[in-house]
Amino acid sequence: MRQLQDPAPPGRRRHLAVLLAALSLGGCGGLDASGMGGGLGDYIWGDSGSSSGTASAAGLTSGDAIAPNLGNVDDAEPIAKHYNAGLNHMKKTNYRSAAESFAEVERQHPYSVWATRAVLMQAYAQYMRNSYDDAINAAQRFLTLHPGHKDAPYAYYLVAISHYEQISDVRRDQSSTKKALASLDEVSRRFPDTPYARDAAAKAVLARDHLAGKEMEIGRYYLERSAHLAAINRFKTVITNYQTTTHAPEALYRLTEAYLALGVQVEAQTAAAVLGHNYPGSQWYKDAYALLGNEGLEPYETEGSWISKAINTVNPFSG
Repeated sequence: MRQLQDPAPPGRRRHLAVLLAALSLGGCGGLDASGMGGGLGDYIWGDSGSSSGTASAAGLTSGDAIAPNLGNVDDAEPIAKHYNAGLNHMKKTNYRSAAESFAEVERQHPYSVWATRAVLMQAYAQYMRNSYDDAINAAQRFLTLHPGHKDAPYAYYLVAISHYEQISDVRRDQSSTKKALASLDEVSRRFPDTPYARDAAAKAVLARDHLAGKEMEIGRYYLERSAHLAAINRFKTVITNYQTTTHAPEALYRLTEAYLALGVQVEAQTAAAVLGHNYPGSQWYKDAYALLGNEGLEPYETEGSWISKAINTVNPFSG
């Protein structure tokens, strides 16, 4: 059984998420002395260009929370209290409490600039505590309230990776995988020139491979029970929808096997021929060739076959 593998080693996944956040919220500036950088650092700790007032850092060391100055001390203090509490919880990796503090900012001051920040920080805090549904809800609420915001790409990305990290074993329901793939493709389509698009594209490849693996799992199940038509439909889905995945060679072999069992020699020969054309050195082709040989047949592609029409004739794994 194929298991989903992330391009980043598991021990670095959280670090990657933090780094991407630092690159995303407010820009891709380099890291400063606080370790937060001109993007996330300005966004979280406050900066004079991002609120209706100014953020004063007097008396604070680098990396300390900066209370917003909205021009009215009585109005600013409650926001500063809850927002800075959220930041302190984040630094201590107490993400549940952080989310609660940011939610309080949004509840008490829903129309402030800091509430806008707090919604996205809620999403990130919920993601970091693996509360993916809450992260998705917060990120989608941010997008509903601020669809044109400069940090909308990151909100879309948070939705996508929150779905992605709920992908389950191929033996289980794959609804999360389908949602992840749709969300990842949306990030790539909407924001093609961002770091999120590159990461989303890499994860989308793995999500497609996972969905193909699910189809193969079911197809093999049917094949073992001589339900050849049901098996063919599953392998056909792999060839039609997931032909660039690692499962395509086996799917073509299984089609050869299933069609031979049904006595449909033309399709069996076509499947083997397409397999040989695209993956000539694979063990799957050697097995398909031998399987046909046992019946006195050779691979031969019939151009009118659905397999010939569906398959990508360029081997995506060559070169």
